[in-house]
Amino acid sequence: MAAPNGVGLSPDGKVLYVAETETTTVWAFDILEPGKLARHPYPSPHGGRLVCGLPGYQRLDSMAIDSEGNICVGTLILGVVTVMAPTGEVLDRVKMPDSHVTNICFGGPQHKTAYITLSETGRLASMEWPRPGLPLNYEAQALA
Repeated sequence: MAAPNGVGLSPDGKVLYVAETETTTVWAFDILEPGKLARHPYPSPHGGRLVCGLPGYQRLDSMAIDSEGNICVGTLILGVVTVMAPTGEVLDRVKMPDSHVTNICFGGPQHKTAYITLSETGRLASMEWPRPGLPLNYEAQALA
């Protein structure tokens, strides 16, 4: 992969998503069992299933998954968080006051606060998100 960056798990834990920065693509890998991924044959360059490839000059960075399974990925150059369905449909582009949106995670009550890193200006933004985010895997295990 050309600069794999953000990773996230589907709500059911059966799909691993990877954002590839330089090609502006999101790939999915079906999880067969812990430590083992299904591989798609050629023409997949690495065994992943293409979820979405964004047009024009933009770059993808880190991601988080919301409770509905949508992929929320920091999008450099455009200065947005791109929200895409697991089918690859772009659902929203949440504009931020910085061209280098590099990461997003969820926290706060019911995980409805998005924390977003803005790397051009070195700031951390927070905002209410329309859907709760998934807790991180280790966080969910700690709460159980």
